[in-house]
Amino acid sequence: MAGSGREERARLRAARGGSLPDFEVLFRAHWPSAYRAAYLVVHDAAAAEDIAQESFLAAVRALDRFDRRRPFGPWLHRIVVNRAIDWARARALRAEAELADVPGPEARPELSDGVAVALARLSPEHRAVIVLRHLLEYTPGEIAELLDLPRGTVNSRLRRGLDELQRRVR
Repeated sequence: MAGSGREERARLRAARGGSLPDFEVLFRAHWPSAYRAAYLVVHDAAAAEDIAQESFLAAVRALDRFDRRRPFGPWLHRIVVNRAIDWARARALRAEAELADVPGPEARPELSDGVAVALARLSPEHRAVIVLRHLLEYTPGEIAELLDLPRGTVNSRLRRGLDELQRRVR
């Protein structure tokens, strides 16, 4: 990542003040996981790139509201996942939802093709919690905080999503 917590806080402060080098260090440190989270929710490489970039810029613009005593990554992931869910919902509403190609190995090194296809067929809400829990390794409590959901809802979505994923993989 961007170094120690103290170093990251200093970079966040400097980026908020307009430091391009500090912004670049933060971007390089957090870009891979932001893109990956977006991609695993929307299954569209171009959309994931747009979502991750827009989310990163939104986060940097909102740094004055960010509690710098907390890690930047989870806050950024919350923005990314919420935007990815919104994008996936809008796409479904426009009746354009088509199964995207199976992602390349750089986007999902630990997913088999069958699991990736099954994950793509889940609802955006189920994909989001599964990606956050099992691929980005957040706890259910952290996911609840990130998505501003009750912990019971997160647990329910995880259970239902994993059950559906298991059913589809078979």
